[in-house]
Amino acid sequence: MSETRKRGRKAPQNNDVEDKLKVVYSDKDVVVMTAPNEEELKQILLDLLNEKSMNLKELHSKLSGIASEDKIRRALNDLVEKGKLTLLDDGKYAKMGTE
Repeated sequence: MSETRKRGRKAPQNNDVEDKLKVVYSDKDVVVMTAPNEEELKQILLDLLNEKSMNLKELHSKLSGIASEDKIRRALNDLVEKGKLTLLDDGKYAKMGTE
């Protein structure tokens, strides 16, 4: 995957997220990756929210092309229910202990 980027492809903004996904195929023009499963998506969200609190729109922007807004919302709700995340008054999600 990084080899493809070295050959002239512009690195996407969600580079850290893509590094966690399995590459199925790559050539000089395209990289095909598997979408994250539910548990992988939750870990990606926790990693993103470890850096700073974000709202659903910001998270979806970082994960565009990787996970739908509905999948992100379900994963966030599950993480809130399990006490790993909290929803702040301003609508942003934060990892517990970092708000």
